[in-house]
Amino acid sequence: MPRHVAMIMDGNGRWAKQRFLPRVAGHKRGVETVRAMVKACIERGVEFLTLFAFSSENWRRPAEEVSFLMNLFVAVLDQEVGKLHANGVRLRIVGDPTPFEPRLRELIRRSEDTTAANTRLTLTVAANYGGRWDVMQAVNRMSAAHPEKVGNYGEEDIAPHLAMAYAPEPDIFIRTGGEQRISNFLIWQLAYTELYFTDLLWPEFDAASLDAAIASYHSRERRFGRTSEQLLAVPPAPTTGLREQASPSLAQPDSLDAEGGTFSADLDNA
Repeated sequence: MPRHVAMIMDGNGRWAKQRFLPRVAGHKRGVETVRAMVKACIERGVEFLTLFAFSSENWRRPAEEVSFLMNLFVAVLDQEVGKLHANGVRLRIVGDPTPFEPRLRELIRRSEDTTAANTRLTLTVAANYGGRWDVMQAVNRMSAAHPEKVGNYGEEDIAPHLAMAYAPEPDIFIRTGGEQRISNFLIWQLAYTELYFTDLLWPEFDAASLDAAIASYHSRERRFGRTSEQLLAVPPAPTTGLREQASPSLAQPDSLDAEGGTFSADLDNA
């Protein structure tokens, strides 16, 4: 079973358009899929689920849609964090929070604090996030922390400063909606991740769809630079990166260029 599943939730708007509904109806329906994915990952023993909810490029969308997404984000945090907490889910929000309204920033802080000790699943939501932003902010932090090493930095120096330094690198990346690109999502962390693309729109993606993606993951040979013959003798180990940087405590189970919305979880029956 993959330890870490990362997803771009693409297709909410198209799902709504196919049904002659406004785009915002697709975002609302997409929240239900997030609930299902959180529950499915817990049931399957996945330890980290990372969802791309709102990219730094999504501010270019129509103002009314952006406003709806921000309000939806607030509503979900306000209403659902208690359920996440009751089900042992740790919530992390990654990205640049500075453009968010003060109320949203406070809700993010409170949600992360409330769920910080949970170990059943770490749910990360990337909001106002971009992979290039992540690398640049990590470089700036690294330079400030170790100015004496300028010109001699290695991967091990930047890894602790990336936005998701607390998690192993994703084992599988899933994108719904038919597009086949990573769209500035976790561009450092996806270096050795298995990529899985599906034509299903995000509101159509369910537990059986997740199982199909995981089955595809199981069918692949992950060599990390080795040959197939070497794998027969020595199990593969990941290359230098966040997998090796992750804290030992995270060995225990604890997210648009896409169409996406935000997240929620209703796991009372999990």
